[in-house]
Amino acid sequence: MTISVGDKLPDVTLVKATENGPEQVNAAEYFKGKKVALFSVPGAFTPTCSARHLPGYVEKADELKSKGVDEIVATAVNDAFVMGAWNNASGSNDITMLADGNGDFAEAVGLTMDGSGFGLGKRGQRYSMVVEDGVVTQLNVEQPGDFSVSSAEHMLGQL
Repeated sequence: MTISVGDKLPDVTLVKATENGPEQVNAAEYFKGKKVALFSVPGAFTPTCSARHLPGYVEKADELKSKGVDEIVATAVNDAFVMGAWNNASGSNDITMLADGNGDFAEAVGLTMDGSGFGLGKRGQRYSMVVEDGVVTQLNVEQPGDFSVSSAEHMLGQL
């Protein structure tokens, strides 16, 4: 079942990429008490994700924060080391990388995809959501192959 507006985020473990190495966080706890712009990509360093998705959130970080966003979070079915390297290569200190290495979060929110045809296996879909105090208030799921409603620009229009 796919998560919907009004639903609480699931009680699953993600791994935060930090300068001191991976740090496990509970999703339900991590998002409590703050307004978060969360976006999911099929994979770090993949073409659209690296050329457009992450750079859009980096570029619009100040605008998102000026509209009340406390934190911008990127997630993907990659390990924390890959997510950290991706942030170092293309991101910024304004983006928090939460790795979903086993795909537990993607599965729990019902937003998985099969990337086997590209050698990616099971991944998270491309989407964005606004989460306020652990509850989804906006949800934008892309159609396969598209990139529009999960962009930072689209999210800015929802805040």
